[in-house]
Amino acid sequence: MKKILLLLLAFTSVAFASIRVEATYSTFGAITQKIGGDLVHVHVLASSKYDPHFIVPKPSLLAKLHRADLLIMNGGGLELGWLPPLIRGANNAKIQNGAKGFLDISHFIPMIDVPTSVSRGFGDVHAQGNPHYTTDPHMVLTIARAIMGKLLEIDPENEAEYQRNLNSFTKEWENYLKSFDNDMKECKDKKVVQYHELFNYFLKRYSYKSYVNLEPLPGIAPSSKHTISVINTIKKNKIRFILQDVYHEKRTAKFIAAKTDAKVVVIPHDMGSDGSKTLEEFYSNIAKSLCK
Repeated sequence: MKKILLLLLAFTSVAFASIRVEATYSTFGAITQKIGGDLVHVHVLASSKYDPHFIVPKPSLLAKLHRADLLIMNGGGLELGWLPPLIRGANNAKIQNGAKGFLDISHFIPMIDVPTSVSRGFGDVHAQGNPHYTTDPHMVLTIARAIMGKLLEIDPENEAEYQRNLNSFTKEWENYLKSFDNDMKECKDKKVVQYHELFNYFLKRYSYKSYVNLEPLPGIAPSSKHTISVINTIKKNKIRFILQDVYHEKRTAKFIAAKTDAKVVVIPHDMGSDGSKTLEEFYSNIAKSLCK
């Protein structure tokens, strides 16, 4: 009986030690699990199948945030259209902006494509720069270190465990990156067009050139005039790939492909958007699509 009681006490201790983490997107959730291990309970707010700019703020998400110890967000304006009302409505002081349980990963990222000026005339421009940095696998360890720092702030008693997890993941990811970067050297066709500027960090990392977007302006649907211009650009520069994400309409890309020699390639923007179950699978799927 004494042994049973001790086991129950140990189980109860672990259960109550678990930190409730709400991550806005799947990639953050996966990295958090790697660092937190058994000490965290991770839930992802946004489905990777949908536009990350526009997530329906369901009442069920309010309940999740109300109980959260830590909120991890992308930042850079990506969640601006849906997350702030949820944070306010959650009535949870722990996860308010500036609180111990609030983490904006973009503060740790060297943002690119920062506009010199912002106006509605330029479309849906992000004032802090391009927020889609998770498409670059080299950002993963920066994100992991930021998450560990916040977990230590919330739960300093388990510093040794978090540090062990980070060290193990760092070694694992550095080995993966070495192999991944070698594979990317074999990719020959470096000319692309995109629907939306989702992949700029990845393209910059591996020396791709994106000539034009199917959107005439960020967040603005393609017009007939602009579509003709994209077709002419593809023909003139002999561009092979049209990068299409999983959530925008695909009709325009297919029409352009039919008028040119370019091929529509659907690229995942977040872990799980392509059915991937792991971080490695997510990034490898991007590479496989571009290195066909």
